[in-house]
Amino acid sequence: MSLITTRFSVIKKLVLFTLLPTIILLTSSITSGGKDGLKIGKKLPLASQKMASTDGEQYSLKELTGENGVILVFSCNTCPFVIGRENFEGWEKQYNSLSDLAKTKGIGFVLINSNEAKRNGADSMEKMKQHATDANYSMPYLMDVDNRLADACGAKTTPHVFMFDASDKLVYKGSIDNSWDTKRASLEKYLEIVIENLEQKKKIKENSTAPRGCSIKRKNKQ
Repeated sequence: MSLITTRFSVIKKLVLFTLLPTIILLTSSITSGGKDGLKIGKKLPLASQKMASTDGEQYSLKELTGENGVILVFSCNTCPFVIGRENFEGWEKQYNSLSDLAKTKGIGFVLINSNEAKRNGADSMEKMKQHATDANYSMPYLMDVDNRLADACGAKTTPHVFMFDASDKLVYKGSIDNSWDTKRASLEKYLEIVIENLEQKKKIKENSTAPRGCSIKRKNKQ
């Protein structure tokens, strides 16, 4: 092997070694909605993908989207931020009232369970059905197989809210409100404000807040 060929081979290896972390990062960003999740203004992902619901039916997000949009809430059966804990009521207590409010504005409301790593336990379909009955859910509660939708949105916690408008564009992501913060100066009802602003076609000033809750229990990818 000539000296030039040897040097070219070494250079190729160095370039590949240098670029590999960037390639991995970019691949991760594509599969997980990016480092900071789906960007405001981006389209609803996997809108036509059918998902099993606790009512025994199969739905796509497209079917569950109202004339003015849809709200996705990544949730689960056991997280204290969902079901409640000491000094915190739990956000699922608001699910039905928020869903009712959304429906009056022509907005769909859907719960998504992406805890794929717990499908043989607390987040199996049977447990989801039981929890939906116990909590008296009035909206579809869907199973996100292999946490595909969670990855596409970049959902991080239970709960984590993603709201899309009539054009299927993301207009809000984050928490339902700031009730988790015991040091808050006042209660900020983020999602309710966004729902009202969307109906009134007002600019949504606070379109992103920090999600709070338990981490989504993703399936380890081989």
